[in-house]
Amino acid sequence: MGQHSNISIEQLALQRDRYRHLSDEEWRWFLQQVEGRERTADKLPTFAAIDDWWYPVRLSCEQCSSELTARYKAQIALGTWSNGTCLDLTGGYGVDTFFLSELFAHTDYVEQNAELCRIAAHNFALAHKNISVHNTSAEAFLSSPLHGGIEGGVHLIFLDPARRDSHGGKVFRLADCTPNVVELLPSLLTHLDPDGRILLKLSPMLDLTQAIKELSAVSTQHSGIIWDVYIVAVKNEVKEVLLLSRNTDISMHRYTDLSNFRETEPTITAIDLSKKEQAFTFTREEEREAISLPFQGELEGAFLYEPNAAILKAGAYKLIAARFGLQKLDPNTHLYTSNTLVENFPGRVWRIKEAPFQLSPKGAKDKQANVLTRNYPLTPEQLKKKLHFRDGGTAYVIACRVAGKPTVFLAERVEDIHAES
Repeated sequence: MGQHSNISIEQLALQRDRYRHLSDEEWRWFLQQVEGRERTADKLPTFAAIDDWWYPVRLSCEQCSSELTARYKAQIALGTWSNGTCLDLTGGYGVDTFFLSELFAHTDYVEQNAELCRIAAHNFALAHKNISVHNTSAEAFLSSPLHGGIEGGVHLIFLDPARRDSHGGKVFRLADCTPNVVELLPSLLTHLDPDGRILLKLSPMLDLTQAIKELSAVSTQHSGIIWDVYIVAVKNEVKEVLLLSRNTDISMHRYTDLSNFRETEPTITAIDLSKKEQAFTFTREEEREAISLPFQGELEGAFLYEPNAAILKAGAYKLIAARFGLQKLDPNTHLYTSNTLVENFPGRVWRIKEAPFQLSPKGAKDKQANVLTRNYPLTPEQLKKKLHFRDGGTAYVIACRVAGKPTVFLAERVEDIHAES
């Protein structure tokens, strides 16, 4: 396929006459391979660099994890298991299986789709991975005497349940996903090594609070199991929500010291993998106890901060202000300010040039700016239309509520200021 690596799938699809020696089935497979590589070369660079790597149909390529997020799963699942075992019960294209397997002596890949199994078996063998492929369902694999009683217990069990029902509609409860992890959980726990962990990949659209509630209702029957949350963004877009089981058989009543008590609480980690920012880790208790200072003073000349999408999804609205010493513009506006620049803030930072910013639409049709609204009566499109602004440039018009009052100000990204200096 190397000679076609620079030809788009649209161009190649028009050249059927040049490949009359291929049957229709071979031609479809050929196009699938070219398209798969074209679509995933940036997303999965390790695979793109391997000759004769096979690609599944478009939907599987679109839905699979990126290499970046798959490697992050391996990072958080890392344990002292150099001779351990891993079980992926929803193998799919095998991206997560591939990178998780690097932590273990042996990995089992389970997948109902026979074609995905065929592709995975070829790819794993090509990469010399010690991964066994099983064309069956998660439920059947766990109940099989041949596979269900893995000697010594599994050190990591991974599931990425499908978030659609039998009619293709989206579902928002973990119990409605396939396989039903809530129903499977008792069986998963019996197959798990005492020091093992369960890793679940969920859609950002899934009701996270409900999912943890459903899992906790089952796992409370097993001493000391809690679920840590990882919210993973790439380029300020939340891609995955991960739940990782953690064993602790420490009784809460042993502690009077709150700092020790927190060791038994679930942690929430928010991270944007495309940035060099540190992960932001906290507990719900810390967020409840946090005190964010209300806005006081002047906006003009101050610095403005917006946390990244992962932190906003995690709900660390007060704690982000407390940790970085920022003032919150309004209880319901998740924008923050300070008079001096806070380095290494996990999100976007602006310098406010004019506040309040007032502009008459008359004669302003050539004005250009990036318009953002947060907790404001107008949408960005409505505000742009009102001001006769065009998209683009380095200027930002930001509209939000400040201490309950709708306010508009002009700002410039700090990174743009640094680039010019």
